[in-house]
Amino acid sequence: MTQTEEMKTRNRTRTNKVRSIFLKVIGAIMIAIVLFLVIVYTVNLICNQSELKRIEPYGQHVSVDGKNMNVLIQGAGEETVVLLPGLGTAAPVLDFKPLIEELSPFYKVVVVEPFGYGLSDLTEKERTTENVVSEIHEALQRLNIDRYILMGHSIAGIYGLDYVNKYADEVSAFVGIDSSVPTLSEKVTSSQLEMVKWLKQSGLSRLAMKLGTDPLAALPYDDKTKEQMRMLMHKNMYNPNLLNEVEHMQSNFKAAEGVSFPKNLPIIFFIQANHPVTDRWVPEHEEQVKNSVHGKVMRFEGGHYLHHTRSKEIVKNLKTYMEGIKH
Repeated sequence: MTQTEEMKTRNRTRTNKVRSIFLKVIGAIMIAIVLFLVIVYTVNLICNQSELKRIEPYGQHVSVDGKNMNVLIQGAGEETVVLLPGLGTAAPVLDFKPLIEELSPFYKVVVVEPFGYGLSDLTEKERTTENVVSEIHEALQRLNIDRYILMGHSIAGIYGLDYVNKYADEVSAFVGIDSSVPTLSEKVTSSQLEMVKWLKQSGLSRLAMKLGTDPLAALPYDDKTKEQMRMLMHKNMYNPNLLNEVEHMQSNFKAAEGVSFPKNLPIIFFIQANHPVTDRWVPEHEEQVKNSVHGKVMRFEGGHYLHHTRSKEIVKNLKTYMEGIKH
């Protein structure tokens, strides 16, 4: 063998060794990733099963379209307030707890958990405004609740707009808690929805919540309530009804663009003073009430979930507002 051939053989051997080591490292990394995903998936399954047994029931079930919708009724006031949650609120009854505590000494409070929320069943029906509104109304009908103030957070502003027009004889006033307006919507792509489905199914969404900042840590709830809320977040986050509702969000907002609140319906909005799109947020709400004989917009410092931190002010101003209308 010549010296040149010997050098080529050595180089080839060295290259093969490097390639072999590289492939082994890549293989080890791939095995580690697969093992990690299997562990995350398994832990998520075990936690889901364990948590389902530890979730404590609240409220009562009402039969709607052959399924169970969960509703809480608290307080014994002469007037009734029906509370509707914002998009994706995992446990509306628990989320509204500060507001319920402030309202219930003066009103009969009814919290409706739409299908896919809280302790309510899932449904196969599309999450269009028409279906959501119809189901909420059917729940109230079954409870013989036919006269009430409708109070909604966030996306309930879109559903509420449809609701008060369809059932004008039942709703005595509409109250929006940083409620959505038809002209300000976000578009979610199908690829984004597929990604969150995968995160949920793989268990990575649970891991992300565990490693991230606890969204409940600073909220005015006791530790037991927070623990229940966390378990319901894992149960309901990215479930089929919520994902379907997100898919319909843009069309639901679009359909509401040509709809306005009835002129004689009392309307009061409690909104963020510093919303991310304040330059449009405040004017759009003012536009919604400008033709109402009893329209009012009030701004508060706070986040989107104003009822977490401003429940006292909301109820105080609501009472004053409703008393002013009567006189």
